[in-house]
Amino acid sequence: MSDHSWVSESAPYLRPRAGTTSNAWTEEASRRGHAGGQRTLEVATVTPSDEVREALHLSEGDEVVVRRRLILLDDEPVELTDSFYPAALAAGTRLADPRKIPGGAVKLLADLGFVGEEHVEQVNAALATSAEAELLALAPGSAVLKLLRVSMTAEGAPFEVSIMTMPPERHLTYRLRKEVT
Repeated sequence: MSDHSWVSESAPYLRPRAGTTSNAWTEEASRRGHAGGQRTLEVATVTPSDEVREALHLSEGDEVVVRRRLILLDDEPVELTDSFYPAALAAGTRLADPRKIPGGAVKLLADLGFVGEEHVEQVNAALATSAEAELLALAPGSAVLKLLRVSMTAEGAPFEVSIMTMPPERHLTYRLRKEVT
């Protein structure tokens, strides 16, 4: 990433976006004078890791649809994003299709009745795997930030888990507002 001062906020990526076929990343990059893009690496139905299975409250043997993407800024890799959806939810939808989703997955999920009312994010540092280092153009053994996000309905039912892997110079910003009770 050429601009090490890039700060990422989660909130714009969690709201369904009405009336657009663009995605939040492309628009954010454009506002900052850059070209944002993404390349789909894989869309497949797989057996999830224990971490993903537990986060989605799935039973042993349940499958998920994973959308693996390489996020680009000015054609340079800046993030790997793997998004997981219960296969029962994603089967037969654009989530299971390797083509881009007009307006993004958040809009499609909202159209399907799954609006994220609560999101839980966990951030940790790790060493990049050889595949992550190669895709992110990092030196072998480089550190990365990993963000695991679980999106849930108002009833607390999880419907999406995303795991984002980023170079260590990425800065994450969280804005908290007082809840009105």
